[in-house]
Amino acid sequence: MGAIRSNCLSSPENGMADIEATDAVANSSITLAQVIYGLHALSILIGVTSAVTIVGAFVFGVPSIIAVIINYAYRHTVRGTFLESHFNWQIRTFWFAFLWFVVGVMLFVTLVGIPLAWIVCIAAGAWVIYRVARGWLTLQDRKPIS
Repeated sequence: MGAIRSNCLSSPENGMADIEATDAVANSSITLAQVIYGLHALSILIGVTSAVTIVGAFVFGVPSIIAVIINYAYRHTVRGTFLESHFNWQIRTFWFAFLWFVVGVMLFVTLVGIPLAWIVCIAAGAWVIYRVARGWLTLQDRKPIS
């Protein structure tokens, strides 16, 4: 936000109009980050309420896929702001969940690894819930995620 604000404030002839426009851009970016967390939460809810695993619904659910596409499409608009950490957090959550899902599937293929596969999928599901909840709560405070 600092980079955007400094650009707007460097133009004294525009005055308050620039400051209000900057706040509108920041608010729309915050809203976008909240929508992305909401899409991820919807995928988690689908996983909890259906026959699929939480991590499976998260990785292959349409809401999360749309969310990660939005992350990549709008990532450049939040560079240099506290929202950049949230976009990175959301993207990393998706790809690490995908990685853990692949590990679970590979274990599931072997008969001996089936119990381990369930443990991996349950742990990855809990991890995804934690990441989405922590990120969204930190966003509500308008703080970067660390």
